Amino acid sequence: MRSRIKKRYAVIAVVNAAAIAGAIALTAAGSSIASAQKYNFAYERWQGEGKESYSQISCFFADDSGFTTDSLSSVRGQLMSELKNISVTAEEGQKLCPDAYSAPVGSAVVRCDIAGRTEAQLTAVGGDFFLFRDFTLVDGAFFTDNDIMQDGAVIDRELAWALYGSDNVSGMNIYINGIKCYISGVIAAPETKYEQKCAGKAPQAYISYDMAESLSQEADIGYIEGTGFNKVACYECIVPDPVENFGESKLKEILGTGFGGKVSIVRNDGRFTPSKRAKELKKLTGYAVRDDGIKLPWWENASRMTEFRLTYLYSVRRLLIAIPALTLLWLAFLAAKAYKKKKPLIKRKISDLWEKLRLSLSDKLRKNENISDG
Repeated sequence: MRSRIKKRYAVIAVVNAAAIAGAIALTAAGSSIASAQKYNFAYERWQGEGKESYSQISCFFADDSGFTTDSLSSVRGQLMSELKNISVTAEEGQKLCPDAYSAPVGSAVVRCDIAGRTEAQLTAVGGDFFLFRDFTLVDGAFFTDNDIMQDGAVIDRELAWALYGSDNVSGMNIYINGIKCYISGVIAAPETKYEQKCAGKAPQAYISYDMAESLSQEADIGYIEGTGFNKVACYECIVPDPVENFGESKLKEILGTGFGGKVSIVRNDGRFTPSKRAKELKKLTGYAVRDDGIKLPWWENASRMTEFRLTYLYSVRRLLIAIPALTLLWLAFLAAKAYKKKKPLIKRKISDLWEKLRLSLSDKLRKNENISDG
């Protein structure tokens, strides 16, 4: 009988050890998968070693939302006003809320000064776009809004090799549908399999809004309608969060007034945590299927695929954690049951132990008194 009991407890111990090991392994795997989606951690790169709390928020707009570069100043102004109301201001020479905006331009023919020629996908970008993306820079540098000339382009390694047969090509000329610009920097291809899948196989080039405007004015450009290019499909920012959910709630208020139903707002920080994924488990189907006309950029699609994977991974992790948790409850129940059964015996033994201790102390006191009397 005792051997059976010992065997049963040994099996329980092994199952619990395996469950704990599995939960630890899944936690490590989940952390590694999440950290690979680097664009969601721009707030950490901005925050650095500081103690201030920041939130990172992305806003994705439908094509017919009407949100343009002209809308940015209003959003920024209202956000700064809300922060000022709670006494949050920028230190001299520092930016309080870095932000970025972008929109897909379309496909264009890109050629170089020699024989290279290929099609590439263009994205117009502005603000601190490259802070948010955290691309791996292979050669050159990123362009900024402060550059005097806005004719630089950041291209991926695939496009660099297709044009010049090398990725050491910063400063060289390229021609996008005949319009000349220079290569500001070369970036590595997307690293994770989800990013690679969502970005597609076409080479990528990132250009300024001024360059997109120049392209839109060309008569032979068919992929941009109208006389200018000022639409914004993605707006993202990093906001001080002195009060929990401050940035997210304020942006929802600001954008909900004029763009309600035409914007999807995502809080990037904390989106991959086990607790967040547990809350979103029941919403996955509706989260994946969009019928609101909002086209997400490849980096956001990759992050949503990661959310799917982590949701199920952390669901299995919760099941594994439940095993030792239930075992502890079972052991606590057995202990309570045993205590109730042997309560009189335990009380008697405690009483006997206390009596022995009391007698021992009394003997020592008497001996001390006899010694002092002598």
